[in-house]
Order: sequence, then C-alpha cells, then structure tokens
Amino acid sequence: MTNYRHYSHYLALFGLLVVGTILRFWHLDLKPLWLDEVITAIFSLGNNYQDLQLDVLIPLQQVQNIFTFRPGVSCSQIAENIARQSTHPPLFFCVMHYWLGWLTPLGENWIVKLRSLPALFGVGAIAAIYGVNRIAFSAKSGIIAAALMAVSPFAVYLSQEARHYTLPMLFISLSLLILMQIQRDLAQEIWRLWVWLLWIVVNIIGFYIHYFFAFVFFAEIVTLLILIKLYNFQLFSKSKFFLTILFSIGIVVLSFLPWMLITLSHAKRTETNWLDAPSIISPFYQILMNWILMMIFLPIENQPLIVVIISGVLILAFAIFASWRVFRGLKQLWIKPATHLPTLTLLSFTGFILLEMIAIAYLTKKDITSVPRYSFVYYPGFCALLAASLSTNQNSRSFNFKIQNSQVLIFTFVGFLSSIFVVYNLVFQKPFQPDRIAQNLNLEPSSPVMLVSIYSNYQDAVLGVSIASALEQIRSQNSQPDNFVALSPDPNLDAIWKKISQLPMTVKSPRNLWVVGRGMRRQSFPQQLLLSNQTVCQLDPQQHYRIGVRHQLYRCEGRIQ
Repeated sequence: MTNYRHYSHYLALFGLLVVGTILRFWHLDLKPLWLDEVITAIFSLGNNYQDLQLDVLIPLQQVQNIFTFRPGVSCSQIAENIARQSTHPPLFFCVMHYWLGWLTPLGENWIVKLRSLPALFGVGAIAAIYGVNRIAFSAKSGIIAAALMAVSPFAVYLSQEARHYTLPMLFISLSLLILMQIQRDLAQEIWRLWVWLLWIVVNIIGFYIHYFFAFVFFAEIVTLLILIKLYNFQLFSKSKFFLTILFSIGIVVLSFLPWMLITLSHAKRTETNWLDAPSIISPFYQILMNWILMMIFLPIENQPLIVVIISGVLILAFAIFASWRVFRGLKQLWIKPATHLPTLTLLSFTGFILLEMIAIAYLTKKDITSVPRYSFVYYPGFCALLAASLSTNQNSRSFNFKIQNSQVLIFTFVGFLSSIFVVYNLVFQKPFQPDRIAQNLNLEPSSPVMLVSIYSNYQDAVLGVSIASALEQIRSQNSQPDNFVALSPDPNLDAIWKKISQLPMTVKSPRNLWVVGRGMRRQSFPQQLLLSNQTVCQLDPQQHYRIGVRHQLYRCEGRIQ
C-alpha cells in the first residue's frame, strides 16, 4: 500500500509537469512580439541597438534582419551591450544566446524557439515550488502547490514571454526552498554547511539574472533574523548565527561587485521613467488585483460590455470565495504547532518583499506594483501559502476531506480555464497591442503601405520595429512593395514631416502611408504630406487610432500638378 501511494504521488507530480508543459508551449507563436520581447531578441541574438536601421527607408521584409543570429558572440560581449544599452543584469541574455545558438538555424519558427527557454524555466519552477511545500509542510501540500502553479494564468503568461521572468522565478523558488530547509534545520538543531553554501550560490546567480533578486535576498535575511529572535533555538550561540548571516551577505555582495557600478548607472537611466508615481493607496489595491490575477483571469480586455460585466462578476465572486478559504486555511496553519514556523517563514518572506516594492514605489515615485508581471518576485511565496492553506482540513472525517478536495479542484479548474484564455491571447494581452495596430495598418491588403515610426530613443525605435514585424507577418504573402522607416524628431517634430518629403521614392509610391508615434497628439499630424516624387498624401480623419500608440493614415493618391 505504501509503495502504491509513493508511486501514485510521483505519477501525479509527473502529470502536473506534463499539463504545465502543454499550457506553456501551446501556441507559443500565436501572440506577436512586443517591445520588451524585441529587446530580448536583439541582445540574445548577439546584436545591439546600433544594428537597427534607423532613418533609412527599407523594404518591410528587411525588418526581420535584426532578428538574425550572430554566431561567435561571447557572453562578455553581450554583457557589454547590456551594460551600455539596457538596464538589466546580463546572465539571462547570455543563456538565451547559447540556447538560440544550439537551436540554429532558427528558421521561420524562430519566435517559438525564442520563447521556448522561458517556457522551460516556467516548467522548472513547478518542480521547485513542489519542493518548497514538501519541505515546509507535506508531500500533499507540495502536489497542490505544483498544481496551482501549473495552471496559474499568471505563471503561464510569464512562461510565454521571451523575457527574464521565469528564470528568476525559478531561482527565487530554489532560494525559498533552501530557506525552508534552513528553517527546518534550525528547528531540528541541525547546521549543515553545504545547505548554506548552496543558498549563497543560488542568490549570487539570482543577482546576475534580475535586479529584483535583491528584494528576495533582503527578505530572506530579515526572515532568518526574525526566526532566531522569536525562537530560542539551541543549535549554537546567536553570535555564531549572526556570523553565518554576515558571511553569506559578504560573499553575495562581493560576488556582485564587478557589476555594481553598472547597476548604479542603470538606476539613473531614463528607460524606467515610464513608470507613473503612485497615488496614496494605489499600490495596495494593485497588489490585491495582482493576487487575484495569479488565480483567475477571464476576458475583460477589448471585449464587449456584456462579456466584461459577466467576467468581472465571476472574478469578484471567485476572489471572495478564495479570500474566505485562504484566510481560514492560513489561520489553521498559524494555530497548529507543526505548521506555525514554516507559515511564519513564508509570510515573512512574502510580506517583506511586498513592503520593499511599496517602499520603492513611494520613495522613487515609480510604482512597480502597477505592473502585474513584476509580481513574479513574490509569486513563489504567494503560491506556496495558497497551496498550504488549501491543504488544511479541520478534521479527518471523509465528508470534510471530500469538500477539501473539491475546493482544490475548483481552484485548479479556474486556473486551467484562465490559462486557456492566456494561450489564446484573450487575457494578459501584449502591451502596446502590436497585433491590433498591424490589423489597422493592413486596412487595404492589396494597396502598397509605407509605415513611418517616430522615435525619440531606442525604446521607441524598438516599439516601431515590433509593430513593423507584426505588420510584415500579416503581409508576408503580399507582393506589394511595402516600406518601413523609423525617423527621429530632431530637432523637433516638424523635422519629421520634412524628412518624409526627402525619403527616396525608388519604388512604387505607397497608397497608404501610416505614421505611428508614442506621445503624439491628434493635432500633431499635419493635414497633408509631400513625398519626394511630388506625391501628395492627405490625412484621413476617419483613420486615426489610439490603440497601443497613436497611428494616423495618409492616403497618397495624386501628385502636384
């Protein structure tokens, strides 16, 4: 009987890993690359912003040239590109470069290959969160944690992004797993050097993956100090414990010193200025909304009003039910002596990360809580607590046991349904919506199109590339001579219209000329544009859109007589 339970337990874990893998790899190429994913592609392929063809009119098909893999590029070269042109640590991009090199030639399915590694890291995080709850609570709790992460719409969304979210989420889960083992060792009066060294190594790697790992490390240090303060562990003197903590901090900080000056320079860059300042209470209700989206997300983005109302009511109803169930479960975990300590550890870990994020929002006036994807930094702690609360039962009566199992099934089913909506791009839709913009730009499929993207910095230029790439995918079977150009408004916006008039018209004049620009206003667009071959393009007031970024159509149908 014991062997059967042991076998069925790991069979269940394997099944959850299979389900998680299917959800994460399903339709990986369905959604268009958005700005941040294009940035990932540029650096991971061994290129940099200097490889962008700016202020030059090119055939639309040539936009894909920036997505060409450059062999022979070393990690140090990628790190140099990241140091000069980005605001992130380099390790994720180096790993991506070697992964893409292993998959060359990339071919037409290069977007699937680009997103496949983050998807794999997402599957790895399922196994890691199982380990967290198995060590902290029980094997049953570990299975529930794996199930919740496998079908979480938030986790599936991050896994289908070609960004550095699932890799740090995996290492955060591993770091949390080791933290729970340290807490367990302290309770059992065991001290193992290899556990502490492994924890140090995981944190060192984490710092080179994502800057937010500093939140994790600080929260874990504070949590350990709280544990030793509140509980009279007899393992060794407090001075020895503090020395161990100081040693760990010292090794991690010393290991990050080579990148420290670059980190300080990144903190001063303008790329993060897009974040808005928080209002008095906005971080708090945004955090609550992010918690809900980790469990359920039904279609409300760009949907008919009736769909939005129905989805909103269902989300609210489930949120109320989940709050009641989780609160009751956490209360039970807190009361029981056997689960009090790991519950305190997880609450402290997750709570301090949230406090850090709130403090950053108010002190820097950049509200990082307003961006759901940034919640990856505490999601493993949230998932572990959610699973633990669902694994509790008030007594062993079979009726209550069945109710408990049915509640777990409800959470799993709701997550699975939400994840299907993620896969089909009905929720967690891409920022700036390049696919919807491209559909607007393809207003007349049989007419030649010229796309003019206005950029003030490299991020704007990359945004234009993401839109052009989405448009090229729609019109790839079209034989029309489509063109693309990214123009800088230097010294002012009026220079854009002059530059358009100076573009060499060596091919057939476009019938439709679209101007796309972030920060543009409707009155910024002139009534007509003149091309170098004397073709006049008139503004079409019926074709002005604010979806994603403003884009305006000009119809080019005649020449100056």
